[in-house]
Amino acid sequence: MLLDKNVQIPMRVGDTLCANVFRPEAPGTYPVIMTLGPYGKDVHVSQFMPAAWEHIQTSQPDILAKSSCKYLVFETPDPEVWVPQGYVVVKIDSRGAGKTPGFLDVNSPAESRDLYDAIEWAGVQPWSNGKVGLLGISYYAAGQWSVAALRPPHLAAMIPWQGTHDFYRDRTRQDGIFSAGFLHSWWPRSVLRNQHGNPASPFLDIDTGQRNTGEAALSDAELKANRTDYIGDVLAHPLLDDWYKARCPDLSKIEIPALVVANWGGLGLHLRGTIGGYLDLGSKEKWLKVQSGSYFATFWHPDNVAMQRRFFDRYLKGLDNGWENEPPVTVEVRSAEDGVAGLLTGEQWPLPDLQWSRLHLDLAHKALSPAAGADAIMSYPAIGEGVTLMSAPLERETWLAGPVRLRIWVASDTADLDLFATLRAFDRQGRELTFYSAIEPRCPVSQGWLRASHRKLDAARTNDLRPVHTHDEAQPLTPGEAYALDVEIWATSVAVPAGGRLALTLQGCDFERPNVEGPFKGSGFFTHESEADRPAAVFGGQHTIMSGGERQSWLQLPIVGAPGAK
Repeated sequence: MLLDKNVQIPMRVGDTLCANVFRPEAPGTYPVIMTLGPYGKDVHVSQFMPAAWEHIQTSQPDILAKSSCKYLVFETPDPEVWVPQGYVVVKIDSRGAGKTPGFLDVNSPAESRDLYDAIEWAGVQPWSNGKVGLLGISYYAAGQWSVAALRPPHLAAMIPWQGTHDFYRDRTRQDGIFSAGFLHSWWPRSVLRNQHGNPASPFLDIDTGQRNTGEAALSDAELKANRTDYIGDVLAHPLLDDWYKARCPDLSKIEIPALVVANWGGLGLHLRGTIGGYLDLGSKEKWLKVQSGSYFATFWHPDNVAMQRRFFDRYLKGLDNGWENEPPVTVEVRSAEDGVAGLLTGEQWPLPDLQWSRLHLDLAHKALSPAAGADAIMSYPAIGEGVTLMSAPLERETWLAGPVRLRIWVASDTADLDLFATLRAFDRQGRELTFYSAIEPRCPVSQGWLRASHRKLDAARTNDLRPVHTHDEAQPLTPGEAYALDVEIWATSVAVPAGGRLALTLQGCDFERPNVEGPFKGSGFFTHESEADRPAAVFGGQHTIMSGGERQSWLQLPIVGAPGAK
């Protein structure tokens, strides 16, 4: 393997991006796999995300057996396992990050144009066969949607691995609510620490041991002037306006083959937007795989690398390897102890032959019931544990695998409310079934959010299985008046054992298990507490929920027949 380090890639405006090019030592032309992002092409995963590296060392011997992991960089492919298979790997520091000078403007149209220019540069290099593929996790997946919608001619295939396409609903404002916990952690920790010229960066170059942010040492004032005010911009745009629309690509324009991989552990950021990206893709050749476990580790696991390579071998090398026979949709169903109960395949998402079962909210008995009950009303303080409704014990093992929808009637004693809905499951002994997510070790089955003033539905996109909101206007509540909210609880999978129960927890604040020590109490850092977005005078009031009679409130679940339980 040859490494051309700090190669300068020219941009249309006269600037350059700094890249590392890993390529086979043997002469010839090869397909290119490219990443572009702000986390540092030369920052080892052990520096950027120590917990992920520790997990690999302690729990993933198969990854360590295939590579020295010297160039294992967070959320990007390992060149040691790709280059020997006849690929060139190009990793680029985005503008204003790492070794690339310039104005730092992440998740922006400008960054998408830079990636477009980089793809076109790579497509005509003497070591390139003219076909470029995109492969990466999270940030390095999210950017794929935007640049692919621009249709760079040399882009031939893409693998967005757990990366949302929806900059408003998923990344920054989850159904209208500012994603404070994530953004206030991610922006300074993941981006600003690697801003070009940052003299205080803790990140060191893998090869040189020098500070990763270049030779320049900019002052705080210079650094601030050389970047966008990311969080300030998000707070300044509470609605899905033109600023947001410029950052939400038209996926119908994407026509290249796409392997889309989502992970149930992406609850809180990427899961919904990854599946939604698959649905909205214009590509005729597209596949969706929804996996479980740690998506950091699964991305690098040899079995999944082999799957990635089969896809790229077909569409970047033109090999007739039978990839087209892969099922269009493959879904892992999670079991207790964060295992896998089984694998489901189908021709579409949601999977065919699901039974859409509704459990009605029975407030009089704090229950989820197959039949609607009598009129009932219940109130609870918005900031608190809320109310939990529990199903009867299940007569047999029950598998869920697909989207979940909540219809609920609410009222507030203020002009707005934020509804936090958490789907949970328990075994026969009453122990909660929890799962590993990106940052939360005991994640519930699923969660959903909605700001009541954003309840307006997008009629063109909403269907019986999934409500989609326009977020184009705020419709304040009249205190004390009842309103029907349609809440999308993010798609999920779980095998609930016989005798187990399902539960729905409703609150006006983020889900946290009581009496849990430490920072992770159920939602990780995907929380929403921000006085700027959620002033207590508006969102700290009293919630009233209603059920029965003319105000039917229900939870719609995707039931699939499990082996031996049909």
